[in-house]
Amino acid sequence: MSFSFRDTLLPVFTLALMTSQAAAASKSPVPPPSAGAKVTELAKGLNHPWSLAFLPDNQGALITERSGHLRLWKPDGGLSAPLKGVPRVWASGQAGLWDVRLSPDFASNRRVYLTFAHPGEKGEPHAALGYGTLSADNKTLSNFKVVFSQQPALQSGINLGGRMAFDEKGNIFLSTGDNNQRLNAQHLNQLQGKILRLTPEGGVPKDNPFVHDRNAKPQIWTYGNRNPQGLAINPWSGALWETEHGPRGGDEVNLPQAGKNYGWPLATFGINYSGQPIPEAKGTTLAGAEDPIYYWEISPALSGMAFYNAQKFLQWKNSLFVGALAGKSLIRLTLDGDKVTHEERLLGDRKERIREVQVGGDGFVYVLTDESDGKLLKISPQS
Repeated sequence: MSFSFRDTLLPVFTLALMTSQAAAASKSPVPPPSAGAKVTELAKGLNHPWSLAFLPDNQGALITERSGHLRLWKPDGGLSAPLKGVPRVWASGQAGLWDVRLSPDFASNRRVYLTFAHPGEKGEPHAALGYGTLSADNKTLSNFKVVFSQQPALQSGINLGGRMAFDEKGNIFLSTGDNNQRLNAQHLNQLQGKILRLTPEGGVPKDNPFVHDRNAKPQIWTYGNRNPQGLAINPWSGALWETEHGPRGGDEVNLPQAGKNYGWPLATFGINYSGQPIPEAKGTTLAGAEDPIYYWEISPALSGMAFYNAQKFLQWKNSLFVGALAGKSLIRLTLDGDKVTHEERLLGDRKERIREVQVGGDGFVYVLTDESDGKLLKISPQS
């Protein structure tokens, strides 16, 4: 299969896209596109917001800013001042404060998990995971504890991962990027370019795939991942799904399964930013490695993702929403089981980078725009 690649900085939301071989071979009828989206601006003035987590009982949502602040947005009160007790972060390039998620047992322990670039004893940055206890007034994180710090230190502020998701046992999937050290994604004695699986206290679950391999890091769940920027549990199957940045082209949707190799950098549909091939690449597929279930020839620069499992808007049934940074749009993928049958671009007219996507308890879709004047938007179909 031959491909022509174009610069990801072009207005890619207007260009035709390639699907994966499996999706392209699908003969499922294409549903008619929705008439667009209705957008309600709920908050603005956020400094490169990165992640969003809704509190129970309509108390609002916690929002991270990459610069290191955690804020609370309330439907009736707007944005709060930065919460106290948030750990210091190393903010440079893509590094800073990333994901925020509530513990599955939040109702009893009020535990809030954060991922971030953590400055070590000498100021060197490490990708980290930790948690604190949210006060009853939602203004403070107390007793913050770092439970995992990636070693060795990060070499740069690019390709860092930083997403997390909880499995049905309460264990934590945590993504790490290759940090622009491509072949380390294939090395099981390195943590770069992986999806890890950790206990709530940062330990190693006994059923992780490499716990008995002395030559592998026991935290590893999958390897051969370039820069996983979205993690979510499929509500219908219970399986973990992932969105991943390719280089210049080759963004992917994957189903990360225990112990499996996802190919990077030996297999990729992308090329280097210089326009030259990836030096280590052997083709678009690799024997013994997993192919993506969907990919893009032209990179939208995928980010956060969320399955639509609400009943409010039936036209969005069986959808996966994905943010696009370079593509400056909200991508809606229609699913048939594990197959993508249709793609729709929303919000492209706004020309804003979409960093985070979540579905609220009210059935609306909420997104964060990754700008110096970032916004929280509520999205519904245009009726």
